[in-house]
Parts: sequence; C-alpha cells; structure tokens
Amino acid sequence: MKNATVGRFLLLAFLWGGSFTFIKVSLDGLTPGQLVLSRLVLGAAVLLAIVAFRRIGLPRSARVWGHVAAAALFGNVIPFLLLSYGEQTTGAGIAGVLIGATPLLTLTIAAAALPTERATRRKVLGLIIGFVGVVLLIGPWTDALGSLGGQLACLGAALSYACGFVYVRKYLSPLGLAPMAAAASQLLAATVLQAVVTPFLTWRTPEFTLEVTFSIVALGLFSTGLAYVLYFRLIGDVGATTASAVNYVVPVASVLIGVVALGESVTWNLLVGGLVVLAGVAYAENRLRQLRPKDPAPADPPARSAPETTADTPSGPPTATTPEPGAAEGAEPAAGSRPGGTEGPR
Repeated sequence: MKNATVGRFLLLAFLWGGSFTFIKVSLDGLTPGQLVLSRLVLGAAVLLAIVAFRRIGLPRSARVWGHVAAAALFGNVIPFLLLSYGEQTTGAGIAGVLIGATPLLTLTIAAAALPTERATRRKVLGLIIGFVGVVLLIGPWTDALGSLGGQLACLGAALSYACGFVYVRKYLSPLGLAPMAAAASQLLAATVLQAVVTPFLTWRTPEFTLEVTFSIVALGLFSTGLAYVLYFRLIGDVGATTASAVNYVVPVASVLIGVVALGESVTWNLLVGGLVVLAGVAYAENRLRQLRPKDPAPADPPARSAPETTADTPSGPPTATTPEPGAAEGAEPAAGSRPGGTEGPR
C-alpha cells in the first residue's frame, strides 16, 4: 500500500477503535438513547452532505426503503443502543474486542439463512476457536472487565450486526445500490427510527461538559460519518479484502485508546481472549490465503495483448453488488461480506 493509503487505513482503525471510548465518555452527560440519536444525526449529516455534493441519488422505491429501514434497525439502532447500555457497566476496550466476534456470529447465521453459504469444516473449527475466545473474554469467573450484563449487551450488539449483515446480503445487495447512497440512506433511516423510540427510553437533561461535547462530536462526525467515507476510499484503493483487514486492528486500537484515555486495565483474559477470537476469525475466513500475494499471470503474446489501460480510465468505489466487507467482516466468499451501507460495527 502507498503511504497515503496506509495512513487512511490506520486512521480508520483508530476512528472505529476510538468510538468505544467516545461512547464511554459521552455517557457521562447523556443517556444511551440521547447518545445514539446524537451520533446518528451527526453521522447522517456528513453522508447526506457528501451524496448531495456528488449528486448521488437516494432510493425512491418504498420497497427499497423498507429493506433499508430493516438494515438500519439491525445494523445501527439496536447495536448502538446495546453498546451504549453495555458500556455503562463495562470498559471501552472489552466492548471493542467483543464486537470482534461479529464475523463469527455472521458465519453462523449465514450458514442457516443463506443457501449459498455452507458450514465447511474450516468455518466450524473457526467458530469453535472463536467461541472459546469469547468465553475467555467474558471471563465468567471474574468481574475485572465489568459486569456480565454489560458484556452480554456488547455481545448482543455483535449479534445484531451479524443479523444486519446477513439481511443486507440477502435483500439489499442484489438491488445494486451505490455504496455511498446505501450508507447515507441507512443512516438516515436509522436516525428516523431512533428519533421515534428515544422519547420512550430513559431521559434526563443532558450535561454538555467539554469532554462530553467533544466525544459526541467525534463519535458522530468522525467515527460514524467520516469513517465510512475512508472505508469506501480504501475499497476503491486496495480492494475489499485488504480494506476489511482494518477490522483486525480495531480491537487493538480500542484497547490501547481505552488504556491511554480512560486508564482501563488490561487483564490476561482480555489479551488472550481477543487473540483467540481474531485467530478464529482469520481461520474461518481463510484470511491468510486471501491476503497472500498471487503469482503474476504469464503475459499474453504481443499479438493477443489487450489494449493498455490509460491513467485516465475512470475508477471508483464498487457498487453495492460488488463484494464489500463489513465491520469485522471478511471479503467474499466470507459470510455477510456485502453490507449495503454502514458496515462498521462501531
């Protein structure tokens, strides 16, 4: 990767990894419902401004918007709320690492819901390895990483993301929505849904301290809005497989940022459990083979060579029908690797 691409890759990892710390700090001044609504409004504003500037059309069909709303429910509203409730009683680092279980759960659900996904021996063994890692992470024998209820809420967020990825793969990806249009539509639908439910959730007068205000703005504008722009740019630069590898750095970033910014402790089961989860994901998705450089194809004889592609050949991000990884998702043919919009489980 070029230096600029590496920079975008690391920036994206830290934006998504830092979202868990931003959530933790924001909860000092807002309720979970208020926090989720704020981040969705800000994130949607960023993406809607971009699609308006680039004149990218949003869906017009009521049927498509129905699927977008369902994807927003499972991919944004439910997991964002569960993460916010979960981080009230558990740390930002453990939340980030538990979200790393998303692809394992996606593989399981996809094998049951998608006819094209088979439960191969590699996937089953990867799931078993990952499950062991999750047990180590939660550490039911200790409360050093927060309450069991908070950890289960974060794991529930990962499960919701997994359901959302499979739903998008089955119903939205075949519609061929442009990635930025799908992302903006999904955040817009999530904002409307959250605005409807927020009055029925716990409510208190917000306390906008400097730290809380900064965290909300950073979470909404950067970790929810700008992060998706960077993600689609990475897909265009290096392809879906390499771009999705950012999800292996996000748990590390979430732990590091939690330690530095919040003074959270790092226990042995957080480190070992996180590594085991990532190992299970990598094995199940056959990640090492996917990232291995391919041997260059032999050159065609000069008489049969195709015309050279010039530097002016148009290029850009893939459409929604092109394999796209989700947050913590692997590339095709991994299950759930075609989210239609807001991929990142952050």
